[in-house]
Amino acid sequence: MQLRFTELFASLPSRTLASISPPSPFRRLAKVAGYAALRLVGNVFQPIRNREELHGKVWLYAVSQNNYEALHFIRAAREDSVLVAGQSKEIGRYNAVVNRLSLRRKLLYYWQFPAVLLGLWHTEGRRAWRFFDLIFNAVGYYEVYVRALRHYRPRAIVFANDHNDDARALLLAARACGVPTAYVQHASVSTNFPPLGFDLNLLEGQDALDKYRQCGPVRGQVALVGMPKADAFLARRNQRPTAQRVGIAINTLDETEAVTAALAYVVPMFPDLTFTFRPHPGDRRDFDFLRQQHPQLLFSDARQQNVFEFLSQQDSLIAADTSTHLEAVLLNVASIYFRFGTHGVADDYYGYVAHGLAERARTLPELGEALRRYQQHKPADLYRRAAYYNATLGTAEEGHSQQRALRRLSQWLDAQSPQQPA
Repeated sequence: MQLRFTELFASLPSRTLASISPPSPFRRLAKVAGYAALRLVGNVFQPIRNREELHGKVWLYAVSQNNYEALHFIRAAREDSVLVAGQSKEIGRYNAVVNRLSLRRKLLYYWQFPAVLLGLWHTEGRRAWRFFDLIFNAVGYYEVYVRALRHYRPRAIVFANDHNDDARALLLAARACGVPTAYVQHASVSTNFPPLGFDLNLLEGQDALDKYRQCGPVRGQVALVGMPKADAFLARRNQRPTAQRVGIAINTLDETEAVTAALAYVVPMFPDLTFTFRPHPGDRRDFDFLRQQHPQLLFSDARQQNVFEFLSQQDSLIAADTSTHLEAVLLNVASIYFRFGTHGVADDYYGYVAHGLAERARTLPELGEALRRYQQHKPADLYRRAAYYNATLGTAEEGHSQQRALRRLSQWLDAQSPQQPA
């Protein structure tokens, strides 16, 4: 729950925050009731039939579609690895292919909820009541995961998320059971994340390590391995001298009105450019009205199309606070940082503008000027700006981050003594 009680989380736009935790206590109660009925009770009657054996394997724990894509290269290389997720966890297009960890017994531990809520009230104040539905959801993960670890006795667990409640619970359960843990960074990080708490931490570059050091003491070994998920695309880096195709990537923080206004400004201004609109895979807003306003606008479904597949079809990117900026620049796609709205979340959240990775456009006229400049000329070496974020960039191992990560992971696993979970 660490991230839920930060100032950053409290400052999220009301629309975004309401989609996570309703502002009305009655609606939060309704949400809790729905969770209890559909997820907790529903899990009891939902059979789990995994296609793969989980005993003694290296678990690759995914909490999202992006996590799956960040970890799949390990599954492809190691026969002793399996991809796992919580029983009802939403993994997008990979829902049917991940193994599931039973959460049926989670219901048995909700007698602890009043004491947990009271304890957090003493440490976190009124925010505990404001987010009691999120606290309710988190109860029981630790206990059921301890039970799962004692039953399956995995050789190790590899994570791609270090801050979700279920991932944190599994990490704590692994420590209690003596199961080694590793972490593969799957996206850019911020100084609001919990301290690194894994036995092996495979980070993309110096940026991530510098930020994690600000989060607190770094536990375990650290290796900078670059970005494994980008390997297959770096050889196809964008070589176009001008920007003719523009991607517009938004996330749940971006305001619908501001997105609409930006499109209404740039699409008619540049009739010769091809614009592709891509909402975040977790964004449930209906943007069909944009098709009517701009019939020429293309759409990318983030739940079906990999971000690198999307970026390989673009010459320039417009986005606000998203790690898509880094992925774009790695492919030599010109990246423009433009905020869709005036919400209170930290400006330049990942520091891309501060470190020269992306160009900032503060206003719509500045956005138009930047697009026109790239339409006339796009530098061939934009990707070099990403060296601070990707340790293999410009080295002999560029494009071989998967091999580098696998080699380091194998060395670490081989060095582990046989584990005897408690």
